[in-house]
Amino acid sequence: MSYLPGDPIQKNQLILDLISNRQEAISGNIANMDTPNYVRKDIEFSQYLNTMPGSLETRLSQKLGPSGVIEAREQTLSAEDELAIMQKNSMLYGVAARNLSSTITKMKTAINVAS
Repeated sequence: MSYLPGDPIQKNQLILDLISNRQEAISGNIANMDTPNYVRKDIEFSQYLNTMPGSLETRLSQKLGPSGVIEAREQTLSAEDELAIMQKNSMLYGVAARNLSSTITKMKTAINVAS
């Protein structure tokens, strides 16, 4: 998805898509924990988020890392660590979803006032 500066709907959609993709990667890590030679995967966001103005994007990019693509990382898998990352990611998704809902509500209000 390409991001258009100033388009709050696309910005929020990109954030939700990235967080959703990370959830899938974490789920795969948990599912493959006992698979021989499996390499942990993760998705990191700041490459995308740093291109967007706004405090939410800045905070998310600081928390979620440097690259923006699924990367293989040679790390020992721990169910507890993966589940903690998954929970944190779920909370970030909730924050991003509420931000999108708020943006849509503001746009509806603006349209109704202008009508």
